[in-house]
Amino acid sequence: MDFSLPLLRDAESAPGVEFREVDLAKLSQWSVDSGQWSVITMFATLHHIPSVEIRLDILKTVRKLLNKDGKFILSNWQFLNSEKLKSRIQPWDRVGLVDDDLDEGDYLLDWRSGGEGLRYAHQFSVEELLGLAEQAEMRVTDSFLSDGDGGNLGLYQIWQPL
Repeated sequence: MDFSLPLLRDAESAPGVEFREVDLAKLSQWSVDSGQWSVITMFATLHHIPSVEIRLDILKTVRKLLNKDGKFILSNWQFLNSEKLKSRIQPWDRVGLVDDDLDEGDYLLDWRSGGEGLRYAHQFSVEELLGLAEQAEMRVTDSFLSDGDGGNLGLYQIWQPL
């Protein structure tokens, strides 16, 4: 699943795999049999989902989709571990928001790619993810940092249903 139809079209050549265009923020509205999936991955995605409520709705749906022995494998960007990426942090007033509109850990990053672009990102702590896993009725079974020059730009975790 992805919201990007062009990426899904590129992936369609993989044999034996079904691809669907889905808005992750509305995942709980997607109809599929519960408990049928053995593995669900979410790489570099959850940190772009605004609000605790939407993130928790997604995670509870992931839990519902997993079978009892299933695994949820996710990675979250740890951009505050990079001086270069920290220098891209922008004030929220650039998009008409104030700090009171946001959750702790929410950032606006200048993300240039052939021009100018702004991107929302949330910096998760290990403790915050443990709390989300618990609220989604899952447990973190493994957690480690990897990626980037310092080996600490991605926080990877494996969750399993309780």
